[in-house]
Amino acid sequence: MNQPPLEERYAAVKAAVADACRAAGRQPGDVTLVAVSKLHPVEAVAAVARLGQRDFGENYVQEALAKQAAPLWAAGGACADLSVRWHMIGHVQSRKARLVAGAFASVHSLDSRKLADAMESKLAAEDGRQPVLIEVNVGEEAQKSGVMPHNLLEFAEYAVEKCPHLELRGLMCLPPVFDAGEKARPHFARLRELAQMLRSRLGLPLAELSMGMSGDFAAAIAEGATTVRIGTAIFGPRPPKQAAR
Repeated sequence: MNQPPLEERYAAVKAAVADACRAAGRQPGDVTLVAVSKLHPVEAVAAVARLGQRDFGENYVQEALAKQAAPLWAAGGACADLSVRWHMIGHVQSRKARLVAGAFASVHSLDSRKLADAMESKLAAEDGRQPVLIEVNVGEEAQKSGVMPHNLLEFAEYAVEKCPHLELRGLMCLPPVFDAGEKARPHFARLRELAQMLRSRLGLPLAELSMGMSGDFAAAIAEGATTVRIGTAIFGPRPPKQAAR
């Protein structure tokens, strides 16, 4: 089955996000669309960037850094005039923290003291800053990464007190149900409630909530998402992962 052209898919996603915002009584500008480009070639990223998209999400460190370093973004490159922002949305192993710290507009997946410490060490040496979101395991699933809700306050306090070069801006989650629309909504509500708790305890804005993907972003927006992460609906099916990332 033939897919609509890329520009039509992108326009449809933008319109759907705007419609979900209006249905929730919010302004479309309240929600940032992160186009999830993992496993898609950098040329596809460039094509979407030329349509006006500026925020792109990647899951694998080496792939993300290679895309950032592609010649088309450099001076004289075909997309040198486009200021794109790269987001790390996948799990980051602590041994790769030094590659990630300072290299992204935001890291959505801070989930351990070991990772926080490793990023802080790199940033402190360079006097750098890295905006981060804490990934929360809202479904309390043993097989998934993310901070358990009952450990969230303690971990957030540690990150704020011991890692001053990390800028804690909010929370992220992957609900335990996939592509499930309204069934995911209670998990998004839980993340919103946890953010409210942290704001009152830490005295920080923590304004960012990264939640919602292709199949459930409307429910996420209704519960206060400030960022939605949508990939396949824009780029099409992902090619198979061929190598370690």
